[in-house]
Amino acid sequence: MAITYRDAGVDTEAGDRAVALMREAVARSHDANVLGGIGAFAGLIDASALKNYARPLLASSTDGVGTKVALAQALDVHDTIGQDLVAMVVDDIVVCGARPLAMTDYIACGKVVPERIADIVRGIATGCEMAGCPLVGGETAEHPGLLAADEYDVAGAAFGVV
Repeated sequence: MAITYRDAGVDTEAGDRAVALMREAVARSHDANVLGGIGAFAGLIDASALKNYARPLLASSTDGVGTKVALAQALDVHDTIGQDLVAMVVDDIVVCGARPLAMTDYIACGKVVPERIADIVRGIATGCEMAGCPLVGGETAEHPGLLAADEYDVAGAAFGVV
């Protein structure tokens, strides 16, 4: 007997719908250095510009939004939490003099609600556009039984060059 994602309470069709809803916003965050598109297992960045640095240093940061996620959930406003995530991650790159090159996100949720996930990622993509840092990938993980259906947490990572 095969065990399916659906048997485990994971709705892959909802995940696919969320990706469809966020695709345009994510694409707007891309620049000419982003190769491939949304939905691949990894994001690719053309790093040829690093040849222009005498000694390129890569800066990396990972962060989340902390308890502010509870406010987003209580207000049922989810795009601004995405912008906040970018600010929390990219500011740690910029403060050491680095130019951000790319960002990824991670959303853990109790139930994939495509519109909510897309709102979060659209906010992340908008923040990335504002920061000049393409959103090149991410993960949405559905954890039924671990998180309530309306709960989620969000984190991100970025890297840049000095």
